[in-house]
Amino acid sequence: MTPTSTPPPWRREARAHFPGVPAWGLATTREAPESFDVSPLAEVTREWAWGGSDGSGVRVCVVDTGVEGSHPRIGGLERAVEVVREQDGGLVMADCEPVDPTGHGTACASVIRSVAPGVSITSVRVLTDGKAGTGDALLAGLAWAIDEGYDLVNLSLSTTRSGFREALHELTDRAYFRRCLLIAAAHNMPVLSFPWMFSSVVSVASHDEADSMTYYYNPAPPAEFHARGVKVPVAWPGGREIRSTGNSFAAPHIAGICALILSKHPFLTPFQLKTVLYLAADNTTRPHGETHVR
Repeated sequence: MTPTSTPPPWRREARAHFPGVPAWGLATTREAPESFDVSPLAEVTREWAWGGSDGSGVRVCVVDTGVEGSHPRIGGLERAVEVVREQDGGLVMADCEPVDPTGHGTACASVIRSVAPGVSITSVRVLTDGKAGTGDALLAGLAWAIDEGYDLVNLSLSTTRSGFREALHELTDRAYFRRCLLIAAAHNMPVLSFPWMFSSVVSVASHDEADSMTYYYNPAPPAEFHARGVKVPVAWPGGREIRSTGNSFAAPHIAGICALILSKHPFLTPFQLKTVLYLAADNTTRPHGETHVR
């Protein structure tokens, strides 16, 4: 699948070629390397990271069961698309009504909206009944989201089918290098599944505290962070609200926090954004030994 929009100028996938220097190299004798100011990182606080931000200007794609855009806790969508299988078996993306027959995607989107009310949300429907979907539909939906240039993609789903591992790995790496950060929920059971176990995504599991902005860095991956995921109040189809539990609802908390950070610091790369997440976590020790005050 090819990109359908023009990438921004900073999305350069190779440097200009210089004689005698490989295409991916940099002739520092002729062109000075870009400088980066890292001094603020020593003083990264939550105020620095997202103070005053509401997520405005950040585009988030929820790859899931669909999103009920008319729900009061959603407040409308930028776009809603679904994976459609053609008669020849091929898959295409098509615009669809902003509906969710099962509720899972709506729940995830409502968590993102509650943390970052100013974000723009797009729904990509790849699951049909809240639990099941094909691996190729997931690949098609995720590839579309990456190529459309979304800043963040929430993946509160995974596959245990090892046959899709390589293709998913390639997609997550493609996203990482295109400044599209994927936030993936860890599987609720101790089974091997993807893509949350890939290092190029932000992998999230649950904690049982009630504060939506409390999250912890986990020094023993593959789950890198823990966020609220127990008895979470979420939107549900039909304008309802329920409480639900699972890593599915921890991931959108981190997606919302990422949106707050990107809204305030829009030129952060996925690597830098992960670093800020780590430095602003509740269990990160500050320079003088203090931890973050909630």
